[in-house]
Amino acid sequence: MALIIPLRGFTPAIGRDCFLAENATIVGDVEIGDECSIWFNTVLRGDVNSIRIGNRVNIQDGSVLHTLYQKSTIEIGDDVSIGHNVTIHGAKIHDFALIGMGAVVMDDAVVGEGALVAAGSVVLSRTQIGPNELWGGAPAKFIKMVEPEKAREMNQKIARNYLMYSKWYDNPQQ
Repeated sequence: MALIIPLRGFTPAIGRDCFLAENATIVGDVEIGDECSIWFNTVLRGDVNSIRIGNRVNIQDGSVLHTLYQKSTIEIGDDVSIGHNVTIHGAKIHDFALIGMGAVVMDDAVVGEGALVAAGSVVLSRTQIGPNELWGGAPAKFIKMVEPEKAREMNQKIARNYLMYSKWYDNPQQ
C-alpha cells in the first residue's frame, strides 16, 4: 500500500479506481481524481500547498510534485501523462498535456491543453506554453504546433494504456 500521510489537518483524497504503487508517497493537501495511476517511487508532497489532479492522470515512476509555501500550487487537468522522473514544482498543466521523461516544470508555469513538453526539458518559472504547442530544451523553447486532434488522441491513448497497466497489479499472478 502506498504511504499516505495526513499533515497539517489535510488528508490526501484519492478518487475511485486509482492505482497507487506500494512505494508511492502522498502527503497532505493532495486530491487525486478517478482512474489515476501514481507509479513507483513517486512523491506527491502537499505539505506546504495544494496539489489537485484530474481524472485519468498517470504520474510515472520517480516523479516528484511539490509547491512553494503560500505561493504556488499544482493543478493538473484530465488525461494528462507525466513521464518518468519528472519534477513539477507549483505549475498548472491543462487537459491532454504530456510532460516527457525527466522534464522539469517550475513554479507558475502553465502548460496549455494538448501541449507537449519534450523529455529532458526545463520549463522555467512563469513560462506560458500555449495549447497544442511542443516545447523542448533547457531552457524550454517553442518548437512547433501540434495538431489538436493528434495531441488529444495520443494523450487519451497513453492515459488508457496506463489505466490498463495499473489493472495488471490487481492480480499480478496472472
